[in-house]
Amino acid sequence: MTHGAQLKPAVAHRADRLAGTIRIPGDKSISHRSFMFGGLASGQTRIKGLLEGEDVLATGAAMRAMGAHIHKEADEWIIDGVGNGCLLAPEGPLDFGNAGTGVRLTMGLVGSYAFKSTFTGDASLSGRPMGRVLDPLRQMGVQVSAASGDRLPVTLEGPRIANPIRYTVPMASAQVKSAVLLAGLNAPGTTTVIEKVMTRDHTEKMLVGFGAQLSVDTAPDGVRTIELQGQGLLHGQTIDVPGDPSSTAFPLVAALLVPGSDVVINNVLMNPTRTGLITTLLEMGASIEIVNPRQSGGEAVADLHVRASMLTGVDVPAERAPSMIDEYPALAVAAAFAQGETVMNGLEELRVKESDRLSAVATGLKLNGVDCDEGESTLTVRGVPGGNGLGSPNAMAVVATHLDHRIAMSFLVMGLAAQHPVCVDDAAIITTSFPEFMDMMSGLGAHIEFRQEAA
Repeated sequence: MTHGAQLKPAVAHRADRLAGTIRIPGDKSISHRSFMFGGLASGQTRIKGLLEGEDVLATGAAMRAMGAHIHKEADEWIIDGVGNGCLLAPEGPLDFGNAGTGVRLTMGLVGSYAFKSTFTGDASLSGRPMGRVLDPLRQMGVQVSAASGDRLPVTLEGPRIANPIRYTVPMASAQVKSAVLLAGLNAPGTTTVIEKVMTRDHTEKMLVGFGAQLSVDTAPDGVRTIELQGQGLLHGQTIDVPGDPSSTAFPLVAALLVPGSDVVINNVLMNPTRTGLITTLLEMGASIEIVNPRQSGGEAVADLHVRASMLTGVDVPAERAPSMIDEYPALAVAAAFAQGETVMNGLEELRVKESDRLSAVATGLKLNGVDCDEGESTLTVRGVPGGNGLGSPNAMAVVATHLDHRIAMSFLVMGLAAQHPVCVDDAAIITTSFPEFMDMMSGLGAHIEFRQEAA
């Protein structure tokens, strides 16, 4: 992985109108898990609609390194898995580039095996904390050798027999929940995970689909107790990956902000744990019509008909954060064009993403003329309807993306509706999650171009 080795600055200019019909690439979370569970299952797994970004392909490479046979035929990925409990020790370090989901989930999957595995990543990933996953693995008997602050590179060595645990997740984190459950696949007995706030539940749904013995009990107060019986058989499946809601955020917000826009986004995942952004935008007055709702592979899917809208600021409750944690940069851009004040609460998790996203978003907004306040776990944005004065006529005013794909895409979307252009220091990083972004947005009528050199 070479993230950051060659920055590719880009600039977005005000668009006249966005129009057309698009299909968003496959959901990133489901794509990661498809490679992992397919590689671990007995028999063959076939995947259509997989997100072929660098992050997901890094997970596929890791599964290959541990014995899974993975190849692509036409538009379908085919995996011949090793069988649960039968992963092989990788011959070298597993390099996850910028993939936080991939590295944390794979640590869980591999940690309970009685061999050594080493995990590495790029500069951005190496700065992100891994202790939240490593702590429960230690309770299961895994020996951990890590850099200061439990950061990459990390070497794990599982015990001869892993210890199933009962673990209460201390923060709202689907990655931690999933890592513990995946470690439990190779442990005898029952591994139990308790989460006080429901997070995206793709791991639970997909494990059941692959044949795992897993149950979920939800108490009246919303606390979920998830029990997994370890060392069971997993069977290969056929998977059609729905469109990624997090990637959907960018053309969705762009269509709302650029006057006269009319865009249809097909095949969007509508899992209730992932639709916080749509809920919030509807509260702000967005014209988003949910068309043809349906089920696909156990997940809710629909098409979205989006028209340009006048938005009004709202207070976004902290409890909504788990259902839209990756979409706050896009929401902040939408808020910059809304009438009045938008207050986003419960954002502490943004500080440990690919970058300190909260700080990066606030800094980028201010650089482009937006009145906003950054709190410890809040962001308050006072919008300018129509975008007059937003952006920057100064080509030297460049948003620092900090190797964060969502910061890059969010501010390029801002430039499509702002009075002045908006520049980002790197658009190459977008390939980690949404390699089609530039072409797809251009096809809708966006004016985004790479610059020859950094300002």
